[in-house]
Amino acid sequence: MNIKQIIMKPLFLLFCFSVFVLNICSAQQKINIVVIGAHPDDCDIDAGGTAILWAKAGHNVMFVSVTNGDAGHHEKGGGALAKIRLAEAQEAGKRFGVKYVVLDNHDGELMPTLENRLKIIRLIRQWNANVVIGPRPNDYHPDHRNTAILVQDAAYMVIVPNVAPDTPPLKKNPVFLFTQDGFQKPYPFQADIAVDISSVADQKIYAMAAHQSQFFEWLPWTNGTLEQVPKTEKERLEWLAKWRNSGINPAVKNTLVKWYGAEKAGKVKSAEAFEICEFGRRPSDEEIRILFPMINN
Repeated sequence: MNIKQIIMKPLFLLFCFSVFVLNICSAQQKINIVVIGAHPDDCDIDAGGTAILWAKAGHNVMFVSVTNGDAGHHEKGGGALAKIRLAEAQEAGKRFGVKYVVLDNHDGELMPTLENRLKIIRLIRQWNANVVIGPRPNDYHPDHRNTAILVQDAAYMVIVPNVAPDTPPLKKNPVFLFTQDGFQKPYPFQADIAVDISSVADQKIYAMAAHQSQFFEWLPWTNGTLEQVPKTEKERLEWLAKWRNSGINPAVKNTLVKWYGAEKAGKVKSAEAFEICEFGRRPSDEEIRILFPMINN
């Protein structure tokens, strides 16, 4: 072995070790997020823009629909509708850049049973979640309310070894968050975190549009606007964007100022907001900035 080889060999080994360490550090910095909704499309509406931003930054996002959506239609139903909703969810997942899981519980019949709670606990553990997002328990729809109960009941239990012992427990309780809603009783939504999704608002609408049976058939029928649904994809995307854009309320605007500063907050055109659930870990502002790196940009 000549002198050059003697010098280069340790340098090469040092380089390999450095790459290994960087890869380990990079893997540790990945944020694992689970968004849980009652029906295929709920996660999309409530956290779709934030999910896109996480996914674009290389983090791991999973959407979970706790029911299969087999009752939500005026013409179709049962197993045939469930297959349609599943296919639409899978397509939406591709457009969002997330994994989309649909559990086989009947739409409109969801109950917060122990069996369903254990399913949620296992999913959260298998994803090694840092953040879990779901609806508040104040809602008009029983599936939404019961999904909220299931998610809250999973909080803390995800770290208890003797609960669902077939799936290793998490070492640390995730941060549990509620998605925004407009219900006022028993108390209104509190915007603890607000995310500027203006840059991905169009992608969110495009991804949501994958749920054709929901946004262009069922919901317009329930609203009495079915005859107003456009025929072409371009017109449908514009129509859906106009329908779903409800603006930013003053409370969310104030929270945007907290996280982005007044100048940036004043330019935000579309946002999603989240309330910290007391049943999960109570994050500091510094940890929130780590878990939501998009608010630092």
